[in-house]
Amino acid sequence: METILDAVARHAAGRGDARAYWTPRRTWTNAQLWDAAGRVAAGLAQQGIGRGDRVACLTKHTAECVALVLGACRIGAVCMPVNWRLAPSEIAWIVADGRARFMMADRAFAGAAGAAQLVTEDFDEWVHGLAPLPRSAGVAAAPDDTALQLYSSGTTGLPKGVELTHGNLASGMMGAVPRAIGYLGAPDVMLNVLPTYHIAGVGVGLLTATLGGASVFYPDFDPAAAIAAIAEHRITHAFLVPAMIQFMLAVPGAAGADYSSLKGISYGASPISDKVLVEALRTFKCRFMQVYGLTETTGAITVLPPEDHDPDGPKRHLLRSAGRPIDNVELRVVGPGGEQDCAEGEVGEVLIRSPQNMLGYWGNPQATAAAFLPGGWFRSGDAGYLKGGYLFLHDRIKDMIISGGENIYPAEVENVLMQHPALADGAVIGVPDERWGEAVKACVVLKPGAQATAAEIIGFMRERLAHYKCPQTVDFLEAIPRNPTGKMLKRVLREPYWRGHERRIH
Repeated sequence: METILDAVARHAAGRGDARAYWTPRRTWTNAQLWDAAGRVAAGLAQQGIGRGDRVACLTKHTAECVALVLGACRIGAVCMPVNWRLAPSEIAWIVADGRARFMMADRAFAGAAGAAQLVTEDFDEWVHGLAPLPRSAGVAAAPDDTALQLYSSGTTGLPKGVELTHGNLASGMMGAVPRAIGYLGAPDVMLNVLPTYHIAGVGVGLLTATLGGASVFYPDFDPAAAIAAIAEHRITHAFLVPAMIQFMLAVPGAAGADYSSLKGISYGASPISDKVLVEALRTFKCRFMQVYGLTETTGAITVLPPEDHDPDGPKRHLLRSAGRPIDNVELRVVGPGGEQDCAEGEVGEVLIRSPQNMLGYWGNPQATAAAFLPGGWFRSGDAGYLKGGYLFLHDRIKDMIISGGENIYPAEVENVLMQHPALADGAVIGVPDERWGEAVKACVVLKPGAQATAAEIIGFMRERLAHYKCPQTVDFLEAIPRNPTGKMLKRVLREPYWRGHERRIH
């Protein structure tokens, strides 16, 4: 099995002068990336770090993060990127849970990081003072050795360390995923504006390096800068979350910008409304691919290809689909308990079997056991159904609203909600209701200068959706809380309404 390390070394030897990464602070060729990884490995080894040790990373800078991932792998250690949006106490918990022996952090996060052994601003000084680790001195990686540890978002409890192996990464970064999204390596150029602690952010950085292509990294997402980068760097591919696409479309002059280099935009991580997708297709004029996956599956496991993006034709219904499974991925949808497969079109929990499935949750055998069913089937926690070979997702099972005994999936309601012309953003949650157990509530953000009443929005919904699915109340907010990848923070939205209730469901 060729590992990501083998692939990066191969490109460094064969195409050393080709650009690997561009960032606002540096440009690395393939050879320079491999050299930096070798120096990182030497620096870690000098501190006594070796096989199985964890090294933490608290940075917005993807190129440096990838160098730390590769350098750690060279000596059998494991990089664990940490969410820089967390509070200091939460960061400390993750570092302690992973028993990290080293931390690289941005200077801006030094206080939150505590005693970071390396500040990213000193990265060049550190690596240039070290001799690269000879290739023969590295540790041979086995497919089941952990290569990367990412922490789940912890929306339902404490974060869990997801152990991804060299086999997982090789399957995800050099297998069906790049083929499905059309990224072929050189001379393709990927735009990456996603955070380093997210599977998509660090994963895209590893994907382009293993394929010998190039990435353009920005430490923060700025929609105007992202649009400008497409023309400046002749971007061919991008992975964006729907909220980012929505923000880019709102940039003044976005419709007239230069997108002539774009071949494809992949999107995922949260649902996209039909309205945003249709506008994006008309604006960017390139192929669009929806992807679905989880941290625990090393990212994408299904893809809705460009030919199924047909908003005005007979395939329009497929825009609500997450696509078909990629190569080496099997899907099932099961009822409660996971023993009985659902009939086609019947909603249940999505199960996944794939060489991309994680090794397990670090130091948590109980959670690992609960995450898998016999036969290696991973429980996604997502509700959906299969129809004609396509996966249709409804929502996270934990976000499902049960009102009067009816199962209501917020994503379905949100898709209709966002068709209202006065709304810039919106979310649907369940709130306590003495009669029905839960009632549907819409939380909305109006477009600048737009006006709408709660009654108007509810009436709009009832013209397009079964009444029991429609919101009974509407709250107007200044912004919908989201994490850096654009996912709605439903837990934050629900909290004020459920405060004082012992059970958060009825």
